[in-house]
Amino acid sequence: MSVPFLNEAEALHDELVAIRRDLHMHPELGFQEFRTAKIVAAKLDELGYEVQTGVGQTGVVGILQGDLPGERTVLLRFDMDALPINEANDVPYRSQTPGVMHACGHDAHVAVGIGVATLFARHRDQLPGTIKLMFQPAEEGLGGAVAMIADGLLEGPVPDIALGLHVSSGHPLGTAVVRDGALMAASDPFRIIVHGKGGHGAQPHQTVDAVLVGAQIVVALQTIVARNLNPEETGVVTIGAFQAGEAGNVIAESAELRGTIRSFNPEIQELLHRRVREVAEGIAHTLGATADVQIRFGVDATVNAPAPTAVTYQAAAAVLGEEKINTTFRTTGGEDFSAVLAKVPGCYFFLGSSSNEATAFPHHNPRFDIDEACLPQGVAILCDTALRCLNGEG
Repeated sequence: MSVPFLNEAEALHDELVAIRRDLHMHPELGFQEFRTAKIVAAKLDELGYEVQTGVGQTGVVGILQGDLPGERTVLLRFDMDALPINEANDVPYRSQTPGVMHACGHDAHVAVGIGVATLFARHRDQLPGTIKLMFQPAEEGLGGAVAMIADGLLEGPVPDIALGLHVSSGHPLGTAVVRDGALMAASDPFRIIVHGKGGHGAQPHQTVDAVLVGAQIVVALQTIVARNLNPEETGVVTIGAFQAGEAGNVIAESAELRGTIRSFNPEIQELLHRRVREVAEGIAHTLGATADVQIRFGVDATVNAPAPTAVTYQAAAAVLGEEKINTTFRTTGGEDFSAVLAKVPGCYFFLGSSSNEATAFPHHNPRFDIDEACLPQGVAILCDTALRCLNGEG
């Protein structure tokens, strides 16, 4: 079915582009996707889906029961939220909402989702089972996937396999990354509050300088990956914010450091958490201060199951060509679809969306854009994969 799906998806190209550009012009932040959700729900209803709205606040679920007998349910996920970024692109479909932009491609994901919904509605008579579409709010750090799960996403009908994709400006148009195992890292934010003793900048001997302590902690944290982690493993410890003091002649009493820990498996995650705490508390103690270390479990690693990944690989190879599929790439970026994959076996993959300088800017950049030729490719791969899974593969 892959080639017919591709042909039909290509025929939807102009419609998919129009949807994507409309959403791009009207981006909405996490849990504020009211317009987007309304568009999605109306389209699903028009196509004959059973529609559930308000799932996880602004999420939408569409359910389509195939006409053929079948026990399986396949869940396909598409995130909808934008980012608090001022768009710098000079294009006709530039964001019309100041300070908000689709800088990660979620507008493309919604367009792909509507394309998938369209083709499955058209081929309902060939579906042996149930298609469940998940249009998710608030992927960008606000826990939209968890909110939808808490609202019963994985109940009635219970998914047997979960699928998702993300466009990628880091990969050329016409390629895909389909990898078994951990594709994306666990992402855990942390905060370190250093408590010292403030005083006059001219009398440092009467103080415990929280800025100095914090600076030593920042430097020492960078030894964790370099000296505590097996070189064959991967991990990241980053400090992205350091705030202390208000005046140049006053030694700060406290300092706050904020950062992120990234890891691909629980063992490395535990090691990095433990060492961040030990290093921060130890240095603070040595310098006469204290450190309050707060580490929060964010999103789990995004881990693909072997069987659904093999099916996704076959579908992607049929659409793009086997030589166009990368099976080794992984990234320390985080993704909350991991919450679904922790409960339902499935596959999340990257779809190349870059073809020139204008479409090669990184995600979350104010110049981010995609080559919209990737949209039908995403539709075809997901439709082919889901149908194969409904037919017993994976």
